[in-house]
Amino acid sequence: MGSQSKIKLAYIAGFLDGDGSLMLQLKKRSDSKRAIRFMTTICFYQDARHSKTLYWIKEVLDIGYISNRNDGMTELRINGYEQVRNILKSLSPYIQFKKLQTRALSQACEILSGTKFNKLTKKQLVKLVDIILAIQSENYVTKKKKTKNELYKILNLTP
Repeated sequence: MGSQSKIKLAYIAGFLDGDGSLMLQLKKRSDSKRAIRFMTTICFYQDARHSKTLYWIKEVLDIGYISNRNDGMTELRINGYEQVRNILKSLSPYIQFKKLQTRALSQACEILSGTKFNKLTKKQLVKLVDIILAIQSENYVTKKKKTKNELYKILNLTP
């Protein structure tokens, strides 16, 4: 990797540290028998007046989609276990403030990209719940998030 590429990755990592978030979520699903799915996301946020930066990041990483929110913000979202894992691997040497979330989400991506949802063991599901809670505890939260007990109930992990 050339020094230009490393500089770009370092810039993107800094942007993620300041104006981004890493998420592991349980989402409702209506397109299959299984009513839920895990979703991994890297999200970059920027005031819509300065959204060019997000287009540049999208171009450098060659992935993601950009949307304009109703509150005047623009966001670049990257979803998918393997895509998120690969981007975090590239950015992790330069991440300063979101190291815990980066490690946790990378670990979740390893579990999820290697196993279909219905083949996840109880131990893996418990680990994924722990990862969700660890990431949540480090993130700025605007909405009420699910508790450990609520997550266990959704995943049928309660005795």
